[in-house]
Amino acid sequence: MGRLLSLAAGVQLDVAPVDMVAVAHEAGWPAVGIWFDGKVWDDKTSRKVRQRLVDTGIVALDIEPIIPSVDGNDFAEQLIEAAAVIGAQHILFTSRLKDQARTTERYQQVCELAEPHGIVVVCEFLPIFPLNTLSMAAEIVGTSGASNGGVLIDNLHLSRSGSPMDDVKAMPIDLFPYLQICDAPAQCPTDFTGLLDEALNGRLCPGEGSLPIVELLEAIPAVPLSFEVRSKFLRDIADPVVRAKYLLKYAQQSCGHL
Repeated sequence: MGRLLSLAAGVQLDVAPVDMVAVAHEAGWPAVGIWFDGKVWDDKTSRKVRQRLVDTGIVALDIEPIIPSVDGNDFAEQLIEAAAVIGAQHILFTSRLKDQARTTERYQQVCELAEPHGIVVVCEFLPIFPLNTLSMAAEIVGTSGASNGGVLIDNLHLSRSGSPMDDVKAMPIDLFPYLQICDAPAQCPTDFTGLLDEALNGRLCPGEGSLPIVELLEAIPAVPLSFEVRSKFLRDIADPVVRAKYLLKYAQQSCGHL
């Protein structure tokens, strides 16, 4: 049996959550990621998304994001409640806090709230955030002591943060419940603006760039793959179903057999 392939929420941020499920189903994806906007999400949204998932049989691989920061509500409690209603398997957590101890404390709180629902909270590192390395994410998860914690590797962030593949291989495989996959040119942007633009607009479909995707999948076998291809090229494809089908073709060709 092959890996579970999921259409990441970030690919289609212009599509409402309930419609995201329908798009994924129509395009042939077996799983989907859900974007949670705490300013507009309500109980009705949760019920509609849950019903659409039940009707289509699509798996909610994850829901995102919880991002604590010094200047705003991270909507963690509301997101966890929504995750429980829709049956999301994972919650994506990262942090804009510069104090790692505060990030660890909030991560631990989120894990405790999610644990009764059987939800795994993954800690993602991004080179544009203070939480910016694989080792830092692993330390936060380890220090938290959470039984439902894990580290999320986005292979673009892994590459751009300078973390070598040997660091991944040195860690327990069960630390990584799933992976986010895309591709990109070998050359890394040299400043914050470039890194941000690449992450939001410049990702490539797997096989179109030079990232060591196969090596990562061999290092972490069997886990689900979420295809996080935030791309201006894809967004310019007006029909979200056509967009999703286009990405699924690359996902199956490049990664589905591993």
